Amino acid sequence: MKSPLLSLPGAVPAEGVDEGVAAHYGELFREQRVLADGTGFVDLSHRGVVTVTGKDRLSWLHLLLTQHVSDLPTGQATEALILSAHGHIEHALYLVDDGETVWAHVEPGTQEALLAYLESMKFFYQVEVADRTAEFAIVHLPAGSIAEVPEGVVVRETPYGRDLFLPRADLESYAEKAGPPAGILAYEALRVENHRPRLGFETDHRTIPHELGWIGTAVHLQKGCYRGQETVARVQNLGKPPRRLVFLHLDGSEVHLPTPGTEIRLADEDPDGRKIGFITTSVRHHELGPVALALVKRNVPVDARLVAGDTAAAQETVVEP
Repeated sequence: MKSPLLSLPGAVPAEGVDEGVAAHYGELFREQRVLADGTGFVDLSHRGVVTVTGKDRLSWLHLLLTQHVSDLPTGQATEALILSAHGHIEHALYLVDDGETVWAHVEPGTQEALLAYLESMKFFYQVEVADRTAEFAIVHLPAGSIAEVPEGVVVRETPYGRDLFLPRADLESYAEKAGPPAGILAYEALRVENHRPRLGFETDHRTIPHELGWIGTAVHLQKGCYRGQETVARVQNLGKPPRRLVFLHLDGSEVHLPTPGTEIRLADEDPDGRKIGFITTSVRHHELGPVALALVKRNVPVDARLVAGDTAAAQETVVEP
């Protein structure tokens, strides 16, 4: 779904998963600084929007999600995952309940598969699920923003800012009042700085929550059964995940960033040495320079010097080995 805000001055369209919104508006680092200062907004209108209504909505979702939501207070934001039977991450939902409806935004293009799964699990519960992507657009206001929120708009407030479920028809008029726009690349740079994983970027077909540090924020360890719980409990109580998320400071003298999927190896080994991980997201940060998130094998020493492709990298621990 192509955003009307691509008509704003300087807008350069994003590619890949984020196609449909602006990658940037001509000044990448300025846009990052604007967000870091708590001003401006990000057009995330390409993300999917799903709602769940009905009196059983919270108790029903509690049975399906990794998060404890049966008593979710009105207006309190949370995030949750849906796992496969083997505990691999299939969906990531960013939720808030307004007292009558649970609102969730999800990765672009994943809402259809998510709805199909939810519909298959309704059984006798009094719930209705709906794809509201065509009606509502996600707009992100950074932490510290004092931008006004239109009356009646559902807001999901987190330490990183506010996500607005804005009527899509109001997107252009709201953008005129919300301050300078920032593209998805600026938003991604701050996400990487904060070590926040993203479905489809930090995940592959075999990723489990422990590898990305999603335990606690998206996975509640004290709740009852849900699909994939056995894997979560077994890793938590008896073992360690096979991989772990790390934050990398990349050699700033390189012209090109290592792309997602770039192999990582130990710097002290032969250039054709064994692969010990791969880049998941790489960005240019307005203060930190070139940085990245990556998945590496759990037993890689936390002080080991790494190389991503041909680029030297120093690691910071995100998930403990």
